[in-house]
Amino acid sequence: MGLHTIVIHGGAGVIQPSMGNRDRLDPCHQGLREALDAGFLVLDQGGSALDAVTRAVASLEDNSLFNAGRGSVFNENGYHEMDAAVMRGDSLKCGAVAGVTHIRNPVLLARAVMEQSGNVFLSGKGAEDFASRIGIPGETDSYFYSRERWNQWQEVRKVHQDPGKGPERFGTVGAVAVDQKGLIASATSTGGMINKIPGRIGDSPVIGAGTYANNATCGISCTGYGEFFIRSVAAHDVSCLMEYSGLSLQDAMRRVIFEKIPSLGGSGGMIGVDAQGRGYMVFNTQGMYRGIRDSSGRLETSIFGDP
Repeated sequence: MGLHTIVIHGGAGVIQPSMGNRDRLDPCHQGLREALDAGFLVLDQGGSALDAVTRAVASLEDNSLFNAGRGSVFNENGYHEMDAAVMRGDSLKCGAVAGVTHIRNPVLLARAVMEQSGNVFLSGKGAEDFASRIGIPGETDSYFYSRERWNQWQEVRKVHQDPGKGPERFGTVGAVAVDQKGLIASATSTGGMINKIPGRIGDSPVIGAGTYANNATCGISCTGYGEFFIRSVAAHDVSCLMEYSGLSLQDAMRRVIFEKIPSLGGSGGMIGVDAQGRGYMVFNTQGMYRGIRDSSGRLETSIFGDP
């Protein structure tokens, strides 16, 4: 039996050391640590990887520093549209939601879709109606509002900037884990890109693109310019490279992030864990909010540095 491990990310993109200071970066590290601790506690007490990734992602959704849940960015029309997905690696069961506007924790709704709906993917009003029927909490617009996000949106609108370019345009949170019984699970949640076209859906809720888990190979959660991760079916491609080409998790992740995604013109990163509890965090951008904790005592959070 290998390690029980959780790996998380809080988004990748144009994140330069000169953009940050201790007043900003310390809270980011704290938020990452809180999410790691929440998920790892589940694993360390013998709980499931699915519970661990759900708990970790919900923690990041509740933190307005990260672009998911409460910290979601504004779209072109000035409101929030959130996406999320979860997947378990034993049965390959999964659930996803897209374009929800008033759900406090989209990751909880994605899990409910998997476990209670008989479906895989719900969107928009249908997803929110389902949430209401089963008691998933909602929030008013004011819950998702922050002055920082508003100011970021105003800056982008002034220059009519491509929503996939510029400082901190990428924003997603995610977690992957393997538990003491060998279950691998993945979860991803996002508020999308600043000033995105209403109705735009990225890779985060697309199973196989931004989120994937398979006990035979790995669990993956992606972050970056989602269109390129969808076109390359990035998360599933890592699993296929392991299953059919015999690559290690690290080598498979690096091939996708450093070769396949850039060849299409995209950028971003991903986190992964394999059945032995080996966790990796790979990105081709200037930074990625990330962290890992495992049963060997490894515990770290990072933003800059080598991928």
